[in-house]
Amino acid sequence: MTGIIDVGGGMRGAYTAGLYDYLLDHHITPEYCLGVSAGAANLASFLSGQRGRNHRFYMRYAARKEYMSFSNLMKTGSYVDLDYVYDVLSGSEGEDPWDYDAFAANPAPFVVVATDALTGEARYFTRADLPRDYYAPIKASCCLPMACRPYPVNGRPYFDGGIADPVPYRRALEDGCSRVLVLLTRPRSFVRPPLKHTKIMAAAMTSYPKAWAALQRRHEVYNRQVAEVKELEAQGRALLLGPADIEGMSTLRHNDFAMERLYGYGYQDGRKAAAFLAG
Repeated sequence: MTGIIDVGGGMRGAYTAGLYDYLLDHHITPEYCLGVSAGAANLASFLSGQRGRNHRFYMRYAARKEYMSFSNLMKTGSYVDLDYVYDVLSGSEGEDPWDYDAFAANPAPFVVVATDALTGEARYFTRADLPRDYYAPIKASCCLPMACRPYPVNGRPYFDGGIADPVPYRRALEDGCSRVLVLLTRPRSFVRPPLKHTKIMAAAMTSYPKAWAALQRRHEVYNRQVAEVKELEAQGRALLLGPADIEGMSTLRHNDFAMERLYGYGYQDGRKAAAFLAG
């Protein structure tokens, strides 16, 4: 079984939106999907076969102040309004609903990673945790510290999955994958540096010391995991893809031109992904 692992990256996720549209255009279906943060959201639309839906979210909806804005931050304490994104836009009666029936009909396992805010450890949600119109696990996986308050799933608070397990290829192997396609939203050569502005972030995460400790280690974990995937790649067991250039994009920056470029890079790299998945 070959797995797809999407590590997310906020607005840089336009890259994998393009890659999935290429796969859908060429009728390539996944065997296993594991998503982190925005990567989980992109994979959800890929699994439901909704070509172009991810592109609409990046290019159209993310520009709205209801989606992400300082106005949201002042009103709710979260820069990104995850309830607007997943309930108002994506719900069954939403503006651009997720096709849950198509998702349910797709047999590929789907795993979503979030970080337990109380323990700092990764939690892996599955299809069983995603009944119709219940998006809490995906919201939790997308819950960036500073940008969002921790999101509750069954009463327990969670942060972005990329804190505890930024490149979760080991989980895919444990779930039975023999090969993994790992999708980054930064160049393959990127080395994640230590956190900046730690005093501000530490103050914001005072109530969650273990999650804060995990966030401080994230750069080390990410860099080690990418290096390990490259070792698997040398053995023919992995393919690591990422955009050649991120066009100045940061996680929460909205720039139409840059995101269209990233989408295009992803669509082009879809050919490499398709060849690996077919192999």
